[in-house]
Amino acid sequence: MAVNELSFKDALSRFATGVCVVTSVGEDGAPAGMTISAFTSVSLDPPLVLFCLGRKNDVLIRGARDGRLAINILAEDQEEVSEIFASQKSDKFAGVAYTLGESGCPTINGALAVLECAVAATHDGGDHLIVVGRVELLRVLGGKPLLRYRGRYLRIT
Repeated sequence: MAVNELSFKDALSRFATGVCVVTSVGEDGAPAGMTISAFTSVSLDPPLVLFCLGRKNDVLIRGARDGRLAINILAEDQEEVSEIFASQKSDKFAGVAYTLGESGCPTINGALAVLECAVAATHDGGDHLIVVGRVELLRVLGGKPLLRYRGRYLRIT
């Protein structure tokens, strides 16, 4: 099969992933965020994670360059939160409960885990910016994760 955008997306959709929302603060001081699916751990010592931001999301790209972001790993009951942050809405935080973390970034209430990161490095990744974050603070709650597989949400039963 030839590799084109459609076949590539179809192949990658066969890898089940957790659902995360990365958040930051815009230049105007307003909270910003978007749903991400490309997220992984990199290192335990130091604690590093990697995620990818689409280059169209200027506010979060600036947040990455300013050095502070938070990764919110969503719980199974946060499908609506995922959809809001995947949308083009101008105020994605309207109606979403959040608090400001110690880093100053918004953190989504009810997330399974929140990792507050300092940006350690950024790399060109085609139509995405690859961000390596050093985890400085974290909060972990119990529960089950929200998952995606083949373009649909899944739950662990």
